This record gives sequence, structure tokens and C-alpha cells, in this order.
Amino acid sequence: MIHKHDNATQTKWDKGGFQVQLVSAQTTQCIGFCDGSDADLAELRSIAEVEGAEEFSIKRKRLKTGREIWTLG
Repeated sequence: MIHKHDNATQTKWDKGGFQVQLVSAQTTQCIGFCDGSDADLAELRSIAEVEGAEEFSIKRKRLKTGREIWTLG
């Protein structure tokens, strides 16, 4: 499940509650969080299709903590 960025979800990320932070390639701002499951990937693809994105790509960066930052482009 994709969780939109807000104060509560940012705090949960800071405390290790999410495995993946989602970042926009255009603005490099956080747009949300998820656990990185196959269902999350499917949801992201679905959102991209609905928004009319011509291509869907994810650049993954693994952090020392084992969590990841996904840049969506």
C-alpha cells in the first residue's frame, strides 16, 4: 500500500516503520512511502498509467539500514 507523504508518515519513516521512501525524479521531493512489495509495484504502475505516463521507471538506492529510496521517473 502506498502512503502519501505527510507529517505522520514522515515520522513513521524516521522511526523505521516503512522500508521504501518514494521520491519524484523531477523535484527530488518525497511523495510517499511503502513496504516495497510486489503489490506496491503494481499500484505504482497503475497510478502511472492512470496519469498517462509514457514510461515507468524506478531507480533504487539501498541505504546502509537496508531500507531503500525509489526515485520514480
